[in-house]
Amino acid sequence: MNNKAENKDKKLEFNFTQQYLDNFIQIIQRQDADSVNRELSNLHPSDSAEIISNLPDQRREDLFKIVDFTIDAKIMIELTDELQREILSILDITKIKSLIIDLESDNAVHIVENIESKKRDEVLNILSEKDKEFFIKTLNIYYENSAGRIMQTEFASVPQDWTVGQTIDYLRETKDLPSEFISIFIVNESNNPVGSVTSSRVLRTSRDTKMKSIMTDNKFLIPSDMDQEDVAYNFETYNMVSAGVIDNKNKLIGMITADDIVTILKEETEEDTLRLAGVSEEDISDTAVEITKKRFIWLTLNLITAIIASLVIGLFDKNIEKVVALAILMPIVASMGGNAATQTLTVTVRLLATKELIASNIKKIISKEFLVGFFNGVIFAVITAIVIYFWFNEKNLSLLIGFAMIINMSIAGLFGILIPLSLNKFKIDPAIASSVFVTTITDVIGFLSFLGLASFVLGI
Repeated sequence: MNNKAENKDKKLEFNFTQQYLDNFIQIIQRQDADSVNRELSNLHPSDSAEIISNLPDQRREDLFKIVDFTIDAKIMIELTDELQREILSILDITKIKSLIIDLESDNAVHIVENIESKKRDEVLNILSEKDKEFFIKTLNIYYENSAGRIMQTEFASVPQDWTVGQTIDYLRETKDLPSEFISIFIVNESNNPVGSVTSSRVLRTSRDTKMKSIMTDNKFLIPSDMDQEDVAYNFETYNMVSAGVIDNKNKLIGMITADDIVTILKEETEEDTLRLAGVSEEDISDTAVEITKKRFIWLTLNLITAIIASLVIGLFDKNIEKVVALAILMPIVASMGGNAATQTLTVTVRLLATKELIASNIKKIISKEFLVGFFNGVIFAVITAIVIYFWFNEKNLSLLIGFAMIINMSIAGLFGILIPLSLNKFKIDPAIASSVFVTTITDVIGFLSFLGLASFVLGI
């Protein structure tokens, strides 16, 4: 695989409009490959990807069926996985091969992952034996979202006994290196990394100096089986720009750089945000039917939890018939508890993701969240009780909703942290299912406390 060519200077601003898109569609309809290539080459790859993403499905298919149009590899990696899969299903295997060999290994692996399995085998069969072996090994050995999948295998490493002069000559003469790199890894005779040195320091040091005398010891090396979320955490925590990746024999096999981490953090943030809302990954090109299928499961779970809450209400149907105000006020208690729990849940998921919630402080954090729920419950109990008193002119009813508010918001604060902690303990992503369980508990406790207290306070 060739190294990724350096991006040409592009316009920093691109005003995407419907008129621009319509003009581009007209070029596609004319099958004008030269105009298409020229238009896209004048833009930054991310802007070109935006144009392609916003094309109607049929026009996008027409674009990639133009004989003399070949998508730039740098544009391809800016597209979503869904669009990559769509485009790769249209392209013939020779064009896909051209894409792969123009990319650095980490991006090339990502493209190969998105090729349909049967077509992937055909593409691998027309690659060189070296590249074919690399892709098969990477896809089979390293699981998805591991360091081994996201690393690039192009990196600069030299023996510790080399001089600066030897290193500079090697870097100038060797073609199989990244187009850009900051760190040069120093290895021993067994290819175990023992340190690293920045390229700027090499350039400022005399040629006869030994590399081992100017290197910095490797404090952070990434095991190839480490999850990408943990890799991102280490980069963020220790302010790393790049890090070496090692196999189970402590041999240097790759490198991960900060630009990869930016992408990972974006993906993880989007994933957690979607999961908290019970939504799986969706693409702008998805049809209404496809999106409906993706959202169906979580909405079904929400329906089940809503039925459970309704069953609790059903236990007090006679009370509600006697005092209509109970039906009017029930949603207030449940809603406040649900919102309080969601706040605690969101904070807890973030603390778990950043590894700030650990054994030494877990009891303190749980107690604090319970107290926050209690304090908020007292404050809003007073506010709500006053409003209800003037609304219904009923002292007992205002006391009732006040006490119910304190109970439910205290419980909300407690379970808002206990549920994600419990899921995390059982190796279940707390962002996936926490919101469903938290909503159920706050609704059930809210209705139970409010209607149960009503039976006692109002004597019904």
